[in-house]
Amino acid sequence: MSRHSEHLTAFLAGLRFEDLPQPVVARTEDLFLDWLGSLLAGRSQPPIPLFSGYARRMGPGTGRCENLVDGGTTSPYFAALVNGAASHVVEQDDLHNSSVLHPATVVFPAALALAQDQERNGQALITAAVAGYEAGIRIGEFLGRSHYRVFHTTGTVGTLAAAVAAGKLLGLDQNGFTHLLGSAGTQASGLWEFLRDAADSKQLHTGKAAADGVLAACLTAEGLTGARDILEGDQGLAAGLSRDADPAFLDDRLGERWALAETSFKFHASCRHTHPAADALLDLMTRERLMAEDIVSVTARVHQAALDVLGRVETPRTIHQAKFSMGTVLALIALHGRAGLGEFHDIPLDNPAVAAFRDKVGMILDAEVDGAYPARWLGRITVETTDGRRLQGAIDEPKGDPGNTLSRAELETKFRHLAAFGQVDATRADDLITRVWRLGANGPVRFQAYQQDRERQDG
Repeated sequence: MSRHSEHLTAFLAGLRFEDLPQPVVARTEDLFLDWLGSLLAGRSQPPIPLFSGYARRMGPGTGRCENLVDGGTTSPYFAALVNGAASHVVEQDDLHNSSVLHPATVVFPAALALAQDQERNGQALITAAVAGYEAGIRIGEFLGRSHYRVFHTTGTVGTLAAAVAAGKLLGLDQNGFTHLLGSAGTQASGLWEFLRDAADSKQLHTGKAAADGVLAACLTAEGLTGARDILEGDQGLAAGLSRDADPAFLDDRLGERWALAETSFKFHASCRHTHPAADALLDLMTRERLMAEDIVSVTARVHQAALDVLGRVETPRTIHQAKFSMGTVLALIALHGRAGLGEFHDIPLDNPAVAAFRDKVGMILDAEVDGAYPARWLGRITVETTDGRRLQGAIDEPKGDPGNTLSRAELETKFRHLAAFGQVDATRADDLITRVWRLGANGPVRFQAYQQDRERQDG
């Protein structure tokens, strides 16, 4: 094992709640609330009922861990599987820019499952989540841009991030974290090909990453050994899944740079690669007082990864695929001023106005935008209008980025919208918000919102 990996495992083993600056603790609570809202919104969306049904058939009927999708309880593995899948489906969960990782949807399901199974308190949950974020983000940065072109980083790196969070709750030492990463890394998977077919694999990626992280942690705690150099070894992750891996990222300013605090919240309910252009278009239309009918064409000037991911979706066939369509997202922005859950779910995919505007949208590679990525996600657009003008729009920090973040009031508003979309009543939503804001003070780690659903099923 290289010194970089050794530094990382030593940091993970030694991390304590007392080591965390208060802003990091508060930010973890923010991220947890955002994750919980995403999960509640996604609980009944396809294909999540398939995951929940599978867990009921294959897993234990009861347990110490909450299945937040249907109100039941189960084992840590199946709780992580279902909660991990559900929290990614509405495309409202967080993203870390430079690692291109969605940490919450893999870290929190694993951390919550093990915290409940081990009957640990809120501070232990927060510490485990921070460890998962710090490890996952750095491993994502280590694997580099080339990894993301083929592999869905949240599926691959997410497996290791989830394992670290789970392993922290099981009290692993440095040697344990070394074996843990080996067993998690050898399971890591997730390929982008599903986008071509509008397939459901993206939720399988996150569910399996969270569950396989739990599997790796529990088996490691029982004595299972794993490859000691899974990250940098000759036949390890970097060798097989990257062409530009840089080991220096693995221990970059550990304990000084809190990468968790760099994570962005999602404002629009779509793939994060659409957000910079969406914000730039909204800003330009507001500034120039344009209506959708005033626009002849929109050219989004993007980074290569946006072309790799979004370029596969021309005419979306499902709501989820529409969230990966730059034309659809910009059409919703132009026509309705937002691209939220309501717009995606209430407006038919074949809506004539949306389809007509979608045909006006194109993407091209921009050297400035591509050069800044992935550390910064710049929004650059060119708009041609019916009166012959050629207008430029630019934003440097999309809404939700650390420099343009969501306040707690805005996070509460977003949570209430997400919870209402998931059919959680307002009183229950407010109770959940209160519970999360008390998490760092050793608040409860029980968040069940749907026990009545299981009672109806049993009755």
